[in-house]
Amino acid sequence: MNRNTMTEGTPWRHILRFAMPVLAGSLLQQLYNTIDAIIVGRFAGEAALSAVGTTGSFAFLFLALAMGFSAGNGVVVAQNYGAGNEKEVRANASTGILFLMILGVLAALTGMVLSRPAYTYLVSVPDSFLELTLQYFRMYAVGLIFQFGYNIFSAILRAVGDSAATLYFLLIASVLNIVLDLAFVAGLHWGVAGAAIATDIAQAASFIAAYIYMTRKYPVFRFRLREYTWSGRRVRQTVHVGFPIALQLVIVSMGLTLIQRAVNEFGQAMTASFTVGQRIEMYLNLPCSAFQTTLATYAGQNIGAGRMDRVKTGVCQTLLISLAMTLCVSGLVWIFSGGIINLFGLSDQAAEYCMAHIRTVALINIILSLYLPLFGVFQGANHSGIPTIVATGALSVRVLVTYLFRYSHLFGHTIIWWNGLFGFGMGCTIAWVYYLSGRWQRNARIA
Repeated sequence: MNRNTMTEGTPWRHILRFAMPVLAGSLLQQLYNTIDAIIVGRFAGEAALSAVGTTGSFAFLFLALAMGFSAGNGVVVAQNYGAGNEKEVRANASTGILFLMILGVLAALTGMVLSRPAYTYLVSVPDSFLELTLQYFRMYAVGLIFQFGYNIFSAILRAVGDSAATLYFLLIASVLNIVLDLAFVAGLHWGVAGAAIATDIAQAASFIAAYIYMTRKYPVFRFRLREYTWSGRRVRQTVHVGFPIALQLVIVSMGLTLIQRAVNEFGQAMTASFTVGQRIEMYLNLPCSAFQTTLATYAGQNIGAGRMDRVKTGVCQTLLISLAMTLCVSGLVWIFSGGIINLFGLSDQAAEYCMAHIRTVALINIILSLYLPLFGVFQGANHSGIPTIVATGALSVRVLVTYLFRYSHLFGHTIIWWNGLFGFGMGCTIAWVYYLSGRWQRNARIA
């Protein structure tokens, strides 16, 4: 097994070298999500854009399971990789792939069955674009199988220090998705159905590319069909680490669903605006999210190698880089917000909402850069329950203030974007108190 660990050398160099491909891959993913929204908005109309956008919160519920359990498996693989245990690296990867693929099939079936009650009663989608929402999501749900598979392959590759590979897979998916969007939505006028089919095909392509790359480059992950083995013990290890991560993301999904419900109460213009605002907000979150992913692998490998001193050094250096990058992105979004909004073909009212939204979150999301990377440290140290507690608290506050103040004279509809100030502020406080307490360090252990 080739050794490419983060346990020697200057921490920030390893961290930055690992994080940049993750960041670039996430940027590509957001770019094709943005272009997807631009094409739908310009060629299928504001109702179609609202339909595609309003599916996001419920769809993220399923992706939360994919990202959470694949990240859990990745941490276990990373720890064993850092300890030099090739046998356990191979066995945990095998079980993780089987586990995630089974979950992917179940997620696709569940999503299609629950789509109508979820979007009718939970998300409360207006009748004006409910059928478009259901049409898009049901077709999109088919591709969940590929998204679960892609996530586990990417997590395993990151666990052995190969974060650059995911950039190539996302590049394939991004280019293909854009080309197919133009063909199906702009050319053939298939509307939301065309957008969903384009996404499914792009996800399938990245899934296939990731599998081919992983098995050809790393012999340790080259399994014959009969060599895929199910181990209850290893599934429990993955669930032990991954469940708190998945739960954290599920809670985020449910909270965003409740916020989306509040958004829908203000009509189609607000829903379309929120769709665009969320797309832009994701760019603001890219640096700190990439460093969270990086620190999970970095902490996992160094804990596996018994190098706790390097973990603390890496945290300090990472947070400085995360803050600097977030400030740069926030500045660019603030300056070019008007031109960005014009790309989506929003009505005047929706554009006005969107301008206020993205300029506000450009300031508030700086708080995220100061604590979100710490989640990666907690996950790599097998303290993934702490990010769940922090995320639950932060999101609960966001939902609470949204419903308390959405019709008040103080905030009114602007609480849709100002709620982050209250939630992220509390999340930052809790995360730092736990980190400075040192409990994550004293109790860190190999899964």
